[in-house]
Amino acid sequence: MTKDVDIVTFGCRLNAYESEVIRARAAEDGLSDAVVFNTCAVTNEAVRQARQAIRKARRERPGAMLIVTGCAAQIDPGAFAGMAEVDLVLGNAEKAAAGAYAPQPDLGRVRVNDIMSVRETAGRLIAKDLGGLKDRARAYVEVQNGCDHRCTFCIIPYGRGNSRSAPAGEVVDQVRKLAAQGYREVVLTGVDITSWGADLPGEPSLGQLTARILKLVPELPRLRLSSIDAAEIDPDLLRLFADEPRLMPYLHLSLQAGDDMILKRMKRRHLRADALKLIADVRAARPDVAFGADLIAGFPTETEAMFENTLSLVEEAGLSFLHVFPFSPRPGTPAARMPPVPRGQVKARAARLRQAGEAGLARHLSAQVGRTLMGLVERPGLARAEDFTEIAFEGPGATGEIAALTVHGHDGKRALATAAVLEAAE
Repeated sequence: MTKDVDIVTFGCRLNAYESEVIRARAAEDGLSDAVVFNTCAVTNEAVRQARQAIRKARRERPGAMLIVTGCAAQIDPGAFAGMAEVDLVLGNAEKAAAGAYAPQPDLGRVRVNDIMSVRETAGRLIAKDLGGLKDRARAYVEVQNGCDHRCTFCIIPYGRGNSRSAPAGEVVDQVRKLAAQGYREVVLTGVDITSWGADLPGEPSLGQLTARILKLVPELPRLRLSSIDAAEIDPDLLRLFADEPRLMPYLHLSLQAGDDMILKRMKRRHLRADALKLIADVRAARPDVAFGADLIAGFPTETEAMFENTLSLVEEAGLSFLHVFPFSPRPGTPAARMPPVPRGQVKARAARLRQAGEAGLARHLSAQVGRTLMGLVERPGLARAEDFTEIAFEGPGATGEIAALTVHGHDGKRALATAAVLEAAE
């Protein structure tokens, strides 16, 4: 029987990063023969999948210790503690703490504190040893955690707590270490990274943090931002898109909808015109930029006309990479009490949004044909361009190298290319 520790990750890139922190912490604590489930609570489906995976793991590894953590465990620890398969439930504040995975029977099976009481910065979750990432093309640095906003559909603040920022010095040090380890690309990640700095002395901006990293770590070829709020982009960040080629020309926006009434009922901080202006401003500063977005289909009270406003936004904004979510009511959120859209309509609208996304991606890919793109090789034969275009290519290229790839076509999902000149990894 295997004695390995497996980490099963659900949800966002931040969770994926934190799973590597968990892996390192579990090794330090001497954990063996265990499966750790780092859960997501964004949708009911994500919670269902986690529970299903837990039951499957118990059947396949009857003697292993099963540990559940992450946002779903933080929000509803009793639901997982009530599963006979589960040995230990850890909250988000506990999952990377020293000794979390060492035997502590006196603390009981459920170790979940009030996440709203957490004041430590996200920097405490930055791993000192990212050896678990050694076979990956890029590394992630958590610069921020939590969220101070209360969108009516979102349960995540109750899983992550209020916004708190990692000090700039800690972030720069971590990025420098990663560059020294040979990473060619680093992604700044968090729950709401545009709020970075609001809780720090002087309230620095995300643009100021980004500029500091690029200035103090000149050996890093590529810096990328994870999903950002569509409500704003600070002037320093906008200038960097215009002036700094090492800042990757891609933004994934938390749009959620394209109809003003729905945006107000979601309690978002932007309207349709605000999102279009942000996109236009960034595109004017960096013409080669590409955009992705999160969109929700079938939010409560959404009429067909309201949905059409969201659907038309995909083409009007020139969105190339969509994450489409059928609305999923989360207990305890205001949206769960609003008049729902019939489930069949929700699924149909999500399908139409995905079709629009596929058309947007095809337009984007067609525009790449004939160009030579610099792709970070994620694994042999597959790379990611600066603007996040996925590229399937023929020719040499080891994971982590940057290759010049000449695009000759696409298959609707990724560009098809041939490797030209390969840049040696440092």
